[in-house]
Amino acid sequence: MSAYILRRLWQMIPTMLGVVLLVFFLFNYVGGDPAYILAGKISSLEQIASIRRQLGIDEPYYVQLWIFIKQILTADFGSSWATNEPVSQIIMTRIGPSLTVLVPMVIIETVLSVLIAVGVAYVRGSLTDRAVMIGCTVAMSVSLLVYIIVGQYVLAYQLGWFPVQGWGNSFWENLFKYSPLPILLGVAVGIAPNTRLYRTFILDEIHQDYVRTARAKGLSENTVMLRHVLRNAMIPIITNLMTYLPALLVGDFLLERFFSIPGIGREVIVAVERSDFPVVKAITIYVAAATMIANLVADLLYQAVDPRVELK
Repeated sequence: MSAYILRRLWQMIPTMLGVVLLVFFLFNYVGGDPAYILAGKISSLEQIASIRRQLGIDEPYYVQLWIFIKQILTADFGSSWATNEPVSQIIMTRIGPSLTVLVPMVIIETVLSVLIAVGVAYVRGSLTDRAVMIGCTVAMSVSLLVYIIVGQYVLAYQLGWFPVQGWGNSFWENLFKYSPLPILLGVAVGIAPNTRLYRTFILDEIHQDYVRTARAKGLSENTVMLRHVLRNAMIPIITNLMTYLPALLVGDFLLERFFSIPGIGREVIVAVERSDFPVVKAITIYVAAATMIANLVADLLYQAVDPRVELK
């Protein structure tokens, strides 16, 4: 396994270089001249030239690319153009609030989706199965924005069960006071599509030959579903989970924005609004690296779930 992990890490290098070149190209050729953005509408050519020298964008492109690569290798992306705060410090202070909401939400959402998917697959074709699938389809048709507005108005403002928004300095206060409502709404949004998808994975396994063989041996339906079907269906479930897990760091920006959670997603929106390129570039690189690491973890989990899987 060690050789496999080292080989996969080695293979990440050219992929990461491709991401670096793409990000560099987009921000230097498509993103426009940041000197004009920082200088504002009323500025002189001398001011623009001075800003270009300070940012290092008056250098040749190969020099700028090498500077960008050194920033990635040292995890030092400079300072924010908007606040002059070190980018590394911004990310370190924003990752905690995001994970405070993200980790419980993913765990609860995945467990509930798998349990419901197994349940409806167990009674597949019945009225219950159809009713759950119709409910999931209706839930998927409702925008996250609607969930947020209704949840804040009814659960927070009208009933007073949760604070409307806010964030504190204590981890436990944030986890049990400010996070429950965003977590609840995030689970409500994600559980419907995941249940439909996981049900499909489970039904694909139910019709396999090994399932009919297990039933022919006299195994109970519960044993067949939990020991054989669910075990094999966990492989595509893990793939789906690990694929979208890194994107959730920036994908839940609506929750963070509406509930005033100082997380990565909210920071991305603020950075885009301010044209704060160092922050956007740093988060883009980190999300790309997290995606590749998540794919490696998924491969390792395959073997943990099913020892028959060989890592080559």
